Amino acid sequence: MLLEALSAAILGLALAWAAAHRLPHRLPARVLVLPTGIAGALFGAFVTHTALGAGGLLLVLLGSAALSAASLSLLLRPAGRLRRRSATA
Repeated sequence: MLLEALSAAILGLALAWAAAHRLPHRLPARVLVLPTGIAGALFGAFVTHTALGAGGLLLVLLGSAALSAASLSLLLRPAGRLRRRSATA
């Protein structure tokens, strides 16, 4: 269990760092992005471990990566400016 949690936290940190490095213009400050990735990965590991039980480290890490990526995607801002048309156009 401890190995799963440590592995999930490292995986979440790596995903968050990669996202912050790759998309700095679409994400808020790193001080928010890095803990969000770690927390998402730990929660994903908890949910996956609860659902599947012990013995599936690879599946737990897959679940933690999925939830970490999902939580990081919630922080993304639109790439360009939004165009708004008037209702009469």
